[in-house]
Order: sequence, then structure tokens, then C-alpha cells
Amino acid sequence: MVAIKDVAKKANVSTATVSRALSKPESVSKKTLEKVLNVIEEMQYLPNASAQQLRMSRTKSVLVVVPDITNTFFSKVVRGIESVASEFGYQIVLGDVHERSEMNVKFFEQLHQKKSDGMILLTSNVDADAIRQLSQRYPIVLACEYVVGLNIPTVSINNIKSSCEAVDYLVQLGHRRIGTITGPQDSVLGKDRLEGFLRSLAKHQLEVDPMHIQEGDFLYEQGYECMKRILLCETLPTALFVANDEMAFGAINAIREANLKVPEDISIISFDNIKFASIFSPSLTTISQPAFEIGRTAMKYMIQLMNKEEIEEKHYILPHKLIIRESVQQK
Repeated sequence: MVAIKDVAKKANVSTATVSRALSKPESVSKKTLEKVLNVIEEMQYLPNASAQQLRMSRTKSVLVVVPDITNTFFSKVVRGIESVASEFGYQIVLGDVHERSEMNVKFFEQLHQKKSDGMILLTSNVDADAIRQLSQRYPIVLACEYVVGLNIPTVSINNIKSSCEAVDYLVQLGHRRIGTITGPQDSVLGKDRLEGFLRSLAKHQLEVDPMHIQEGDFLYEQGYECMKRILLCETLPTALFVANDEMAFGAINAIREANLKVPEDISIISFDNIKFASIFSPSLTTISQPAFEIGRTAMKYMIQLMNKEEIEEKHYILPHKLIIRESVQQK
């Protein structure tokens, strides 16, 4: 049986370093961690006998890494994943990273230690090189987002196209001064939804006041704060595209505090169609993502990968839909 000292010798590190690489990977340099993990994989070392048995059989569990489990959109995606997982006798293990990429290594270790049979990522805020290497050894699926150049199965909607259509709708209603509260610009969703906004304005030959573009973080509080900054402008937009529903709720409450009304003074259109979008007042006009189906499709891909089946369509695009409610009106 391979012992920890054998791994240390082959990797030319101390046994303490091997131990830290397994228990506290964040305390080991990226280069050393990669070297140790490669040796562990090559020598098929696991810390105990029960783990050794896991290498020979499936754990019947899949790790699902979520950026923010409190967001009801991701809750619906997870329910979709679970619905297919249960059909095939699998359980899911949730990992909530709160978009802190340094925590991802901890979850990756669940694969190396065979605590899970595969991993579904609901965030692209990861080390692309690390995911690329992991995907050569373990089943990995990316849902909701994508990483350019990463050849793993991906399930999402077209965020650029759908955002462009949302702003097109505002233009069709006669709005010409249109602003936006974007998602974080270090995320693919934030970038794509801003790109869709800008493409629509360019198509209709409309200009935007730079102060009418504010960067948020997909949370209610930032929607509120970004809207407060926009309300300081001398000329206000007549409509706003907000990159997700949670920020839209914050923006609407900020507008109310300024003794203005939605949609009479400022129309709001947003993204995701979470449950509260239909019962908030005014109810939100928003882009609907098929969250449950995204989860189901991602888990189906996972089953195929675990069964070593060929996947022909690596990037699966699901349809979106504009849901028209009360938060937008004709200009």
C-alpha cells in the first residue's frame, strides 16, 4: 500500500507538505500543490483504507459549487440538478463559495480524495487552468456561465442576446435615455449583460450618459446604492436595464425614496425572473431563464460523463423569454 512518505519522496517534499496539500491546500503554493496532486494521482494514494475503497467504486454523490445559495435563482437550478440526480440514485453535496475563488481549491480536493464522483460548477469565477487539468481526470460540468477556451460541457442561455432584446423592448416603447446597473465586470455574466445593453444602444444609434452606467454586484444593496448615484444626475434616464432582479428591487426602493415612481418616472427591466419578481410591487418585467431546466440538463451531462459517454454538443444553449409585467411602460 502506498504511504504518505512514498508520495513525499516522489514529489521531493516533506510529509508535512503532502498532509497540508490534502487538508489545507490554500497553505501550499500553486506549483507545489499541483506537483503533489499529480503524484497522488499517479501513485493512487489516499489517506486511509476506506478512501482506498472509494477509488474502486462510486460515492454516488456529486459536488455542486454555487456562488450564492441565498439567491433563489441558484436554488431553482439546484432543484433541477437534484431532480435528475435522484432518478439515477445520486445525492448532491452543496459548496457555497460566495464568489471567493480562493475557496475553490477546498472543493476541488473532494474530487482528488474521491469524496464526490464529479462536480457541477454554477460559477465561472474559478482558476481556468485548474479546471482544465481537473476535467482531464474527473467529470466536470459548468452551468449558468462559461469560460472562454475551456472545453467542458456547459449549459446556459445567451446572455448577450437576451440583454440586447430587453433593451430593444425599452426602445420600442419610446425610451431614448436608458441607463443600466451592471453585474460585476470581472464576471462573465456582468460583462455579457453589459455587452447586450451596449449592442442595443449602438443598433438604435443611442448614446448613454456615462453616469447612467453603474457597476453592481448582483445583490440588493448594490442595486440600491447604484440607483442612488444615478438619481444624483441632473438628467435622469427614463428607463433602466438592471442586470438581475435582486438589484432591481434595490433600485426600485431607491427610486421610491426619491419620491419618484416606477414605471411612471423611470421604467425598470431586469433579469432572471426569480419568484419574487412576480409578487414585488410593481411586478418586474424581466428576462426569464429556465433555471430548473439548466440544472436538469447539467446533471444529465454529468451522468453521461460519469458513464464515459460521448457528448456531441459541448455548449448547450437554452431559450430565454421576456416576461412583461408592470415595471415598464410606454414613454
